[in-house]
Amino acid sequence: MIPGLIIAAPASGTGKTTVMLGLLAALREKGLRVQPFKNGPDYIDPAFHRAASGRWSFNLDTWAMPGGMLDGMLAAAEGADLVLAEGSMGLFDGVAAPGASGTGASADLAQRMGWPVVLVLDASGQAQTAAAVAQGLARFRPGVTVAGVIVNRIASPRHEALVRAGMAEAGLPVLGILPKRAAIAMPERHLGLVQAEEQPALQTLIAEAAALMREGVDLDALVAAAASHARPASARKTTPPGQRIALARDAAFSFVYPHQLHGWRAAGAEVLPFSPLADEAPDPTADVCWLPGGYPELHGAVLARADRFREGLRAFAGTKPVHGECGGYMAMGAAIVDKDGQRHRMAGLLGLVTSFEKRRMHLGYRLARLKRAIPGHPAGSAPRGHEFHYSTILDQPDAPLAEVIDATGATVPETGSYRLQPGGGLSTGTFFHLIAGAS
Repeated sequence: MIPGLIIAAPASGTGKTTVMLGLLAALREKGLRVQPFKNGPDYIDPAFHRAASGRWSFNLDTWAMPGGMLDGMLAAAEGADLVLAEGSMGLFDGVAAPGASGTGASADLAQRMGWPVVLVLDASGQAQTAAAVAQGLARFRPGVTVAGVIVNRIASPRHEALVRAGMAEAGLPVLGILPKRAAIAMPERHLGLVQAEEQPALQTLIAEAAALMREGVDLDALVAAAASHARPASARKTTPPGQRIALARDAAFSFVYPHQLHGWRAAGAEVLPFSPLADEAPDPTADVCWLPGGYPELHGAVLARADRFREGLRAFAGTKPVHGECGGYMAMGAAIVDKDGQRHRMAGLLGLVTSFEKRRMHLGYRLARLKRAIPGHPAGSAPRGHEFHYSTILDQPDAPLAEVIDATGATVPETGSYRLQPGGGLSTGTFFHLIAGAS
């Protein structure tokens, strides 16, 4: 059993990702092989984890993934000395009703795996009170162990002394003290953090974060606090959507969960990337085409001019299955209207027209009951996924693909859609990103 820790916090915005990246890089420099994971449905952080650790990072999601799948995912840590999992939101923040094996909260994962929690606390505007917050988190749920705290954004030696006094009173070890460092703050972007491939100074940022951890964190004490009671099961087999998968992959179509790609390849499938932004068409010898999510709305004009991509995709779709998720689904439609009200022609495999002119957030877990099969998942199955976008549907003339509910059981109007092509091909799309098949 490889020991692990969860890097968590009382809330978002505490500096948790910066701490995670710095720890991955600093421990790597010490010669440790650290396997990163990310709690919950997130595409951005795992790419940063990989850049810092040199290992693929995988999502672990207790709402979407059944227990056996979670345990099997630990096979990714083979050969590692330590597991570090980055939490999401606040430590106990999840949905109201449990899903496949939990609520999606970081605490659920910590309890299942036996990974102690390292709390990252933002001490801005407080001193001893930070200890009260940490103590409350440490006592909130039996079975969740807080190993210690890393206190971020300390303003002065006096501030540090007051915080340490509070932690001593609360009986919580201080594993690190970090000063304010605006220079390594993670930049914000269109729908969240900047993607790893879009960060030109990524290695510099990681190096600065690692230096901050070396200076402010007792790395030996942190490693010694790691533990685990999980017993990795054999990796759960994934059913790939085809033997040869043409996968759109560029700045407009980048949101693919790493566990999906690795699962496809582990099952013997071949992934054939192509770039719609470079006006490339899917490989005509592939069995299926998969268009993942991303930011097609930021590249509407380029995609509208990509005639080779559009014509090649339409030819492929005439006889073979094409599936799109979120941004990929929108690109399969008739048009996208960007934030400035400009309409851009898309592939036209579906009649979907979406608009970003008036943004409206759609966010949350999704459980779908498929009316028609999608590649890798038969009709009647119930895959689980997550939806996050700001688009509004202006027109959706095709047949609904699924009955979709959220984590509370409420009906979701974004059902996805499908269309049979004249040559026998099936075009399908959903606004949610697939995380796991039926549990």
